[in-house]
Amino acid sequence: MIKVYGSSLCPDCINFEHNLTKNNIEYEYIDIHKSMANLKAFLKLRDTNLAFDNTKANGYVGIPAIVFEDLTVDLDWEKYLRDKGISIIYLDKEKTSSCDINGNGC
Repeated sequence: MIKVYGSSLCPDCINFEHNLTKNNIEYEYIDIHKSMANLKAFLKLRDTNLAFDNTKANGYVGIPAIVFEDLTVDLDWEKYLRDKGISIIYLDKEKTSSCDINGNGC
């Protein structure tokens, strides 16, 4: 089962979670804004995993972050779903906020 770090404030996370649920993909969702423990766990992962280097360099948060059972991390949620043959459904993005300081993406 995958573990997904995300936020209820992130449009990409909302879309990813919706598509996982709709397609009956088993996952554990950890909302980094729900508790300090969740945020600390995500920051520890982000600070120690090379998968986040480009994300950090570009000022992104790095969510949604998919953590596989072997502890590898993937930040491309759309590719993950496409590789499973899933047609992605995007919810109304105007009802959500962006994660980036500049107002773009997560």
